[in-house]
Amino acid sequence: MPRARQSGRHRKPEPPSAPEGAPALVLAVPGTPTAASRSLAEEVSSIARSELPGLDARIGYVDGGDDEFPSLEAVLAHAAAEQKARAADAGQPDPGPAAVVVPLLAGPDSALLRRIRQALMNSASGAELTDVLGPHPLLAEALHVRLSEAGLARADRARLFTVATAADGIILATVGGEEAVQAAGITGMLLSARLAVPVLAAGLDEEGAIARTAEQLRSSGSQQLALAPYLIGPELADGLLGAAAAEAGCASAEALGAYGTVGRLVLSNYASAVGITLPGQGVGAPVR
Repeated sequence: MPRARQSGRHRKPEPPSAPEGAPALVLAVPGTPTAASRSLAEEVSSIARSELPGLDARIGYVDGGDDEFPSLEAVLAHAAAEQKARAADAGQPDPGPAAVVVPLLAGPDSALLRRIRQALMNSASGAELTDVLGPHPLLAEALHVRLSEAGLARADRARLFTVATAADGIILATVGGEEAVQAAGITGMLLSARLAVPVLAAGLDEEGAIARTAEQLRSSGSQQLALAPYLIGPELADGLLGAAAAEAGCASAEALGAYGTVGRLVLSNYASAVGITLPGQGVGAPVR
């Protein structure tokens, strides 16, 4: 049963609803499709729906191609066909874009984004593509949480609580080339301010980059390092993170996954594209 609305001037505002006929939110999931990546994408979509009732959220896989893991191109083409049928029934000549595609990526990956843009063109859906999710302060918060869950950082600096295994230097690991490393470095500065320890970004897909960054941190005085993946998860190849942690000789936190702020950033990117104002949307602006 729905809860009764709280009365009085202190009641919480009702969340906005998706406008009737609004384009679908299509989450573009990178990497080899697996049951784990589908579960993660479904949870992220569920978070977005809970924040915007009536949202039509769908999932398309960049490397998909069957009924279990539909390709991004197929999902967009289906959304466009449905919208065209609705517009014809309503006598609407120009229904606008059928979907807004949000890449499930913390940072830029030019090769992946090129493939996503190609899927948009091939689908002939008129879909719009948003920015990736970061850099963003909320991703620095999510990184902090993942590190604290692994016992590698204090959960709350305001409390004088010491974690014996807390790292005094963080390697922020990403994939996607130099542009991705630079973007991760911006979120790394925000994370460094939260933890009061040095944070350096490095590419997991660049040979020797993790080891060189670990040596740079150790030469500057850090002794207990930690690896923090600046990745949602599906874009991370199996075994890559473990190999990098072994290369650096340190422990690793988990990838960001379906942390609550990831779903909210997905929705924020969609809302900005559609022109929907969300409560507190000022926090949704990425750091550039």
